[in-house]
Amino acid sequence: MMAGVPAARRARPGIALRRAGAIAATAVIFALILRRVPATALVQALRDADLGLFLPLMFANTLFYFAWDTLVLAAVVRWFHGGVPYRELLAVRAISYVVGFFNTNLGRGALAAYLTRRLRAPFLELGSTVLFLVLTEYTQLVLWSMLGLLGLRAEVSRSLLIVAAAVAAGWILVRWLLAPRDWPLARTFRLATPARYAQIVLLRAPMFFVSLCLHYYAAHAFGIHIPFAQLLTFLPVVFMIAALPVTVAHLGTTQAAWVFFFGAYAPAPQLLAFSLAAHLVFAATRALAGAAWMPSAIVDLATSQKKGSYPFFAEKGVRPLF
Repeated sequence: MMAGVPAARRARPGIALRRAGAIAATAVIFALILRRVPATALVQALRDADLGLFLPLMFANTLFYFAWDTLVLAAVVRWFHGGVPYRELLAVRAISYVVGFFNTNLGRGALAAYLTRRLRAPFLELGSTVLFLVLTEYTQLVLWSMLGLLGLRAEVSRSLLIVAAAVAAGWILVRWLLAPRDWPLARTFRLATPARYAQIVLLRAPMFFVSLCLHYYAAHAFGIHIPFAQLLTFLPVVFMIAALPVTVAHLGTTQAAWVFFFGAYAPAPQLLAFSLAAHLVFAATRALAGAAWMPSAIVDLATSQKKGSYPFFAEKGVRPLF
């Protein structure tokens, strides 16, 4: 019976179940938060915010993140596959943000698919590079958190050291499993030298540091004054929790993390209002960037397709996504 059913149709129940689970998780998290923070207090915190201070800082945060994230992507693609003009990567990076807003993994897949077509390389090899970018992003966030915990001696629980140990163990496991293998999905991990790992972590550093500083001052617009060392220690953890693909558009988990980690430094209504506003501005600005760059990406893909730039997809009988 199942043999004649297309794979996409068989997968629909699983996709629908995951989507329903994400909606339910988001609703449950917000219900728990709003039990502690009355809606009237949340609305009042939003009304009292200094948007003239908040909005420019958050717009600057998103635009810098977008530009530097694309720079990191360009460097890693050049190291392991070949050069792609920065302007072209701006377009696909912006579109991947839009797709990722609805589904994180689909956004990463869209990025790998575009690079596959652009570079005429196997999809799984580009997928290896995208996975490498994801794991190194988590690594640099943990390192920033450890700087706050140990270097600046933030007054927090030393249990965060377990997180660092887990990440280190995870990298050892990934290297042990993937690096020796000949699998296409292991290609980037096999080619990456220790120097490359250090370079990518250092290259990513300005992204977080600028975001840290802008969040620090933007929080003042909501009457929130968190010690810099505490923000340095816990903001990376908030970002890691926010990246988990368990809720709709990463909502709920982010707000719960802000209230949990910074509840000792500001009232819950202000923390909830700030985290919601920052999250929505970040998402909306990236969506606008994706909409602005979409025509350029479509033209580039159409031009490449006419030139026969996608032999891998043609061999597999896969039609372009765009």
